[in-house]
Amino acid sequence: MNHLDVAVLGAGIAGSCLAKSLADRGWETILLDRKPFPRHKVCGEFLSPESQSMLKSLGVHGYVESLQPSSINRTRLIFNNGKILEIPLPGNAIGVSRYLLDSTLHSAAESSGVHIHTSTTITSVSTNNKGYLIEARQGEERTTYQARAVIAAWGAHGRSILPGPHPNSSVSHTYMGVKSHFRGVEMEPVVELYFFDGGYVGLAPVEGGLVNVTALLKRKSFQNSDKSILGLLDAASRRNPMLQHKLAHAIPVQETQAAIAPVDLSRKLLAWNTIPLVGDAILTIPPLCGDGMSMALRSAILCAPLADNYLSGTISLSSWESEYSHSIKSEFAAPLQWGRLIQGLFEVPILPRILLQAAQLAPRLAYGLVQATRLKEREL
Repeated sequence: MNHLDVAVLGAGIAGSCLAKSLADRGWETILLDRKPFPRHKVCGEFLSPESQSMLKSLGVHGYVESLQPSSINRTRLIFNNGKILEIPLPGNAIGVSRYLLDSTLHSAAESSGVHIHTSTTITSVSTNNKGYLIEARQGEERTTYQARAVIAAWGAHGRSILPGPHPNSSVSHTYMGVKSHFRGVEMEPVVELYFFDGGYVGLAPVEGGLVNVTALLKRKSFQNSDKSILGLLDAASRRNPMLQHKLAHAIPVQETQAAIAPVDLSRKLLAWNTIPLVGDAILTIPPLCGDGMSMALRSAILCAPLADNYLSGTISLSSWESEYSHSIKSEFAAPLQWGRLIQGLFEVPILPRILLQAAQLAPRLAYGLVQATRLKEREL
């Protein structure tokens, strides 16, 4: 049996950064994920200006910069009637693929002493008088881990294998997400969002001159379309003339396609479900907000010192739960509420035009709405 201080279940952004942070504090840490890495994921691949100080705080900024990400300084909204709204960002953002980002975060975690096991399925987690007993399987090999603490970073579609409440959304799942990288697309240092009936497509420059094209689509609006990822992106582009023109000479990069369904935008914010949750396991940020990766980083920053205090015997498990749940609600509730409000407004056909006209008359309105969906800067 392997004895550890803490096990982090899920090796995405939040899980990798949290595992590194705990290992940096001297705790024997393991990072487990059921899928192989590196791999392409449905993601906007946009790290907002607010994330830069967090990358430095977590000790991974140099790793990310080594990937030579693209610089981004504004957002451009393009409606299917040809109208355009451009909004400056409050600082420098970057575009970097999850394929490279996840891989380099694993390298950073390993350099801090984290034990990483991917392609590893957790078959059970149970409590005992020493903490948690974790049963895992990698191929035909089965391993048991004893950990004093367990933290879930298994994403929005993670399946809790612990007893306790399992939150359900209050509405039916109606969205799907698809993505692909493309070559041959001319891009400025800008994130472009193209709107049309049935969803929207985001374009973001990433490393190596590539452009990440990600779509959030209503499933019923594309039920008669080609169900392949590239087929869905082509069908979406034909719903916005400017997007179709933008991608006219785009060349898809093989093996960069990914899809996810359903995308549930109604999940309730939940920081603790028998064990602490981080990243997308807490909530789903509407992609329109473009701040999901920043929130994953922030959740790791909030969780790490409390986990450290618990492992040191300074606080109890109930105190960890109470303090962490309060901090997550305090920091995430308002951006989530504003993000869902704006997401809902863009789904009512006439409202985007009204918002566009209002923003053109009062540019600070648009900037203010964007800022309302962002995390606030804090001392790190």
